[in-house]
Amino acid sequence: MTAPNELSASVAAAAIAAGRLKSADLVAACIARIEAREPVVKAWEQFDPARAMAEARARDAEAPRGPLHGVPVGVKDIIDTADFPTAYGSPIYTGHRPGADAACVALVRRAGGIIMGKTVTTEFAAFFPGKTANPHNPKHTPGGSSSGSAAAVADHHVPVAFGTQTAGSITRPSAFCGVVGFKPSYNTYSWSGVKAEAPSFDTLGTIGRTVEDALLMWRVLQAGDPPTLPPAPTRPRIGLCRTPFWSAAAPEAREAFTLAGQKLAAGGFELEELELPPLFDGLIDTHKFVLDYEAARTWAFEYEPQNRDKLSKPLRAMVERGWTLTPADYLEQRRRMARARQEFTTIAQRYSAVMAPAAPGEAPPGLDATGDPVFSRMWTLLHVPTFNLPVSKGPNGLPVGVQFIGGIDGDLALLGLGPRIAECLA
Repeated sequence: MTAPNELSASVAAAAIAAGRLKSADLVAACIARIEAREPVVKAWEQFDPARAMAEARARDAEAPRGPLHGVPVGVKDIIDTADFPTAYGSPIYTGHRPGADAACVALVRRAGGIIMGKTVTTEFAAFFPGKTANPHNPKHTPGGSSSGSAAAVADHHVPVAFGTQTAGSITRPSAFCGVVGFKPSYNTYSWSGVKAEAPSFDTLGTIGRTVEDALLMWRVLQAGDPPTLPPAPTRPRIGLCRTPFWSAAAPEAREAFTLAGQKLAAGGFELEELELPPLFDGLIDTHKFVLDYEAARTWAFEYEPQNRDKLSKPLRAMVERGWTLTPADYLEQRRRMARARQEFTTIAQRYSAVMAPAAPGEAPPGLDATGDPVFSRMWTLLHVPTFNLPVSKGPNGLPVGVQFIGGIDGDLALLGLGPRIAECLA
């Protein structure tokens, strides 16, 4: 029998709604798992078991509020919460208490969800790592910047958690931890109450155990009726996109990509090789330019003399690099991004989904870096929806996955196809 804390969010929510599971039993199982594993995984910045249990008992005693009723959720610590400190991964904000919940947190509460606590983030969701370890092997990184959220879901602390992505911060940690990260189309979910990094790219998303979890959270964050999914074709066409950065893929990533293609073909999918036009070759450099330029201006307060010494050296260097970039060059890069988005919109119309590597390989050893977002930057820049799925294991026995990409605002079509894809890759 599956332990309550090992259920997916969608299965747990359905069981609570049907009276087959008590929220208090689910939350108690999650708390026990956190208390047993947190010394190793270190996924949590703030965690209040007494408050979570009190909320669970209250949910069991009341009529269902919404589709997430009684389900515990992890909140990345760059997302404001009125009842937990929010430090954004920085000593500048130690003990900071926001005056209000972020919109996404308020919507979770409205839907009956329980905020379990705050999960570890890298510094301002950039590249300087937090304390979290990969739950499959604590000597390896969990990825970043949504480190704690991915590790907490993978290690059965909570069934679902929030992540954010500005480069590869949902896709990469989800791939490294073997869970399902969903980055929606840009601006699909409200960013209100989330610490900004680069406004051209910042995207709120979710990390769960199944594609159905992503669909559940889509409904929660849209605060509406269950979504009507577009009908899927009988024989969906998948574009196999190795991307211009294929040379960065380790052998295990290449093997996972090939294996996923073989399984999809056996499952009735039509596969077609997709080579992107030359315009896409330089999009990583474009992403890096715009990220540095916007981050420098977004973190103007944090770079003031009274705060500067509390920044990590890598983040301080990033800000200083951004200040050397000119507005004229920034505007030219924005025009390049607009052309690329328009071109990919045309390309995406030929496919039910595009498949690409999710990360260069399995999670690298060490906790002093979070891995390379090379296979996520371009999709973040293009503002398209993506989700990743685990496919196989690497040489160290760690998960290796692929990601599936749709066209801008094609989120529901992509997620609607997701369970069939996941069934083929299982």
